[in-house]
Amino acid sequence: MTQALIKTPEQLALMREAGRLLAQVFTYLDGFVAPGLSTLELDAAVEHLIRHELKARPASKGQYNYPYCINTSINEVVCHGMPHPKAVLKDGDIINIDITLEKNGYIADSSKMYLIGTVGPKARRLVDTTFEAMWAAIKVVRPGARLGDIGHAIQAHAEAKGYSVVREYCGHGIGRQMHEEPQILHFGRPGTGLELREGMVFTIEPMLNQGSARVRGLKDGWTVVTRDNGLSAQWEHTVAVTRDGFEVLTLQPQ
Repeated sequence: MTQALIKTPEQLALMREAGRLLAQVFTYLDGFVAPGLSTLELDAAVEHLIRHELKARPASKGQYNYPYCINTSINEVVCHGMPHPKAVLKDGDIINIDITLEKNGYIADSSKMYLIGTVGPKARRLVDTTFEAMWAAIKVVRPGARLGDIGHAIQAHAEAKGYSVVREYCGHGIGRQMHEEPQILHFGRPGTGLELREGMVFTIEPMLNQGSARVRGLKDGWTVVTRDNGLSAQWEHTVAVTRDGFEVLTLQPQ
């Protein structure tokens, strides 16, 4: 069975700092994202903030030869949307902004949905349900729980609300590397899979679709969209398993 890297208290402290800085990036974006901005402008603003204000590194830039700091997935884009000067946010759009940040050798990973202007009730319901599904999964994290419990929590909540769960992409262990073991599937059976242990750190990042779960990749080699052109939403946090439960390392201050 796949083994997960267990973080020491010292390593976890470094990951906590990376997560704290990444949360600051989203707090900045809360007041910046608006209709009329291009996704390339968003990318430039995030890179400047991470490098010059937070004195950290945008970990996605150059990873697997990806040329940008963020993923910007609008409406029917499921994940890995590439920033582009002609991709301009407009009233009614929903967008997932996915960002990784490295500080002192350790990486944090998080994504958040933004509603642009006046968003219709169907799109808002999808966004809200995806958020709820992520949190349903986070709340089962504790020593002794299993990976299948995480996936089941997401799948059960999503399907009860009439949405499908994208299966081609998953959460992952994280630390010095952006992608470590284990894989965190967003569907599954309770009581199955790897047992969680204190010191494990991983992302939970469900992607829910309005219609079919089927997806397809675009010619740029990165962007993934729904096959039926229905809307898709995603939320993501980096989560540590603690002695008696969990700690969300990328949580924004209330």
